[in-house]
Amino acid sequence: MDLELRHLKTVRAIAEAGSLTRAATALGLAQPALSAQLKRIERALGGPLFERSRDGVRATALGDLVLERARVVLPAVCELQEEAVRFAREGASGYRLGGTHGPLLGGLVDRLARTEEEAQVTTYTSWSEREVAGGVVAGRLDFALVGVCGESSPPEAGRLAWTEVARDPVYVMLATGHPLASRAHVELAELASEDWTDVPGDGCFGDCFAAACVRAGFTPARVYETDTASCVHLVQVGRAVGLCRATFPATPGIVTRPLSGAPLLWRHLLGWHPEGRAAGRAPAVLAHARSAHEEALSRSAGRTGAAV
Repeated sequence: MDLELRHLKTVRAIAEAGSLTRAATALGLAQPALSAQLKRIERALGGPLFERSRDGVRATALGDLVLERARVVLPAVCELQEEAVRFAREGASGYRLGGTHGPLLGGLVDRLARTEEEAQVTTYTSWSEREVAGGVVAGRLDFALVGVCGESSPPEAGRLAWTEVARDPVYVMLATGHPLASRAHVELAELASEDWTDVPGDGCFGDCFAAACVRAGFTPARVYETDTASCVHLVQVGRAVGLCRATFPATPGIVTRPLSGAPLLWRHLLGWHPEGRAAGRAPAVLAHARSAHEEALSRSAGRTGAAV
């Protein structure tokens, strides 16, 4: 029998589980089937890989050697597969952009479509910054346009190149009839009795917001986490106040105001794979993203004072 990658994965699973029973469960196999497979692997490698006891299994000297090699081989093969997929998918011309919600992605698409009319521009959106970054790592996307709270590290920081597009203070959305709507700035502590609404995400923004509220002397009574349209509706009808980026567009029935002292910051980031074939286009895409941010900021509700 020739040794295959799946055999190394089986040996690794047994070592990590510490017993054949637990490894069989993790691999979705019956224990007798796993035991038989292990025996075949051991015959192929020339000796036992594990010592069995009532407490489970422990790697032999040969088993330690195989596991040491597996720790090198398996990640290398995984990386090779990712690079091959990325190379194949990046062969086509055009731009594959991933992003979270917000006006910057639309602005970036518009600029690329205007300046490179022949290029195909496709987009993928998700609430998950990690999912978007993972798409770039796997070669399904060329660029990720996401945001992080304050100085937090972006997802896949060790595998992708990230550059800051811009940074903005986080604003509060208020209904036009709210008592604080006419103010130029709003103290976070003045909103202690309010219900809140915000969009979901898998970064640390929720924790940063909770910490800012604690520093302001209160804990939010209720936070409605929902999609952008529902957040806007809840603010418009006075059910809640919301958090938004400074680039939030002017919207009927809503005003946006900066929080005094800027207790929360948002960094817009552009990421790409440094070894990807789209890496050479990163400076141009970054310039377009920064222009999109400037335009979105100039048209935002906070800048225009709309609906006050």
